[in-house]
Amino acid sequence: MPAGPGGESVRVLVALGGNAMTAADGSARPRDQVEAITGAMEHIAELVAAGHDVVLTHGNGPQVGNLLVKNELAAGVVPPVPLDWCGAQTQGTIGFTMLDALEPALRRRGVERPTAALVTRTLVAEDDPHFREPTKPIGRYLSEDEARPMIEHGQQWEDRGEKGWRRVVASPEPREIIDLPAIRALVEAGHIVVAAGGGGIPVVRDADGSLRGVEAVIDKDLTAALLAAALGCDILIIATDVDHAMVDYGTPDERPLGFTSLAQMQSYAASGQFASGSMGPKVDAAMRFAQTGGRSIITSLAHITDAVEHEFGTVIDTSPED
Repeated sequence: MPAGPGGESVRVLVALGGNAMTAADGSARPRDQVEAITGAMEHIAELVAAGHDVVLTHGNGPQVGNLLVKNELAAGVVPPVPLDWCGAQTQGTIGFTMLDALEPALRRRGVERPTAALVTRTLVAEDDPHFREPTKPIGRYLSEDEARPMIEHGQQWEDRGEKGWRRVVASPEPREIIDLPAIRALVEAGHIVVAAGGGGIPVVRDADGSLRGVEAVIDKDLTAALLAAALGCDILIIATDVDHAMVDYGTPDERPLGFTSLAQMQSYAASGQFASGSMGPKVDAAMRFAQTGGRSIITSLAHITDAVEHEFGTVIDTSPED
């Protein structure tokens, strides 16, 4: 049976990016999402059929964006749905859609595996500095008059000049996967699990130990790195729309990164090689997981099996060699 580079089956957490959830042009109509997710699950089924233990997580930016538009249009009639609720709703919708597409893709390959999707909470610190100065822009641009009802409901919006006003929220650090015991139990029982979508529903713990949701957005790749380490995964794959991370991007010296030591990747990141709004967070998450002793790979969805079995893509390893 095909396996990893060392000849063994491995446990892999695949973090699916937004390109796996929407049409190529970014459209997020229901049929666009179903078509995109169906195509993505073919690649996941291929990886499972190759003998690997797979856990899945996903982004939810376009889906939350759609809910925010509904909030804006209905703000004068009903209170806006908070972001933690948006996260829960999109986890449920994307999760069941992924399972509905994955199960037949597995059957076509002669694989029978149980599946599950968990609505997952992620603990953040209430005193995280990001709450004091929210900077993560979400949703669409509105005029000041259009944004005013949302501001009156307690949301924070910023004037972005000619483009209009845009909402900004906190993006705190993920500290703990609250529902890890349930995820682990299902994984150990042989399920293919979808969990922690969109970085997880952000929650804080009060003094009495109870949990409550908060208005925030957690970086899904940072949560993926946390979850992969907690589950003892061998490999974290951050699936995006490019085959490799690049250095000297946009210059005549632009080149793709292949097998790269953690130390070298840290040096590239420190020198500003990866843009904060695109590849930067992915590289950060990949390095965090590599620091726990695992192997991180950034590559395109179409090459995830090649990534596991032939070290395709940008592979970050803890070995000292460059």
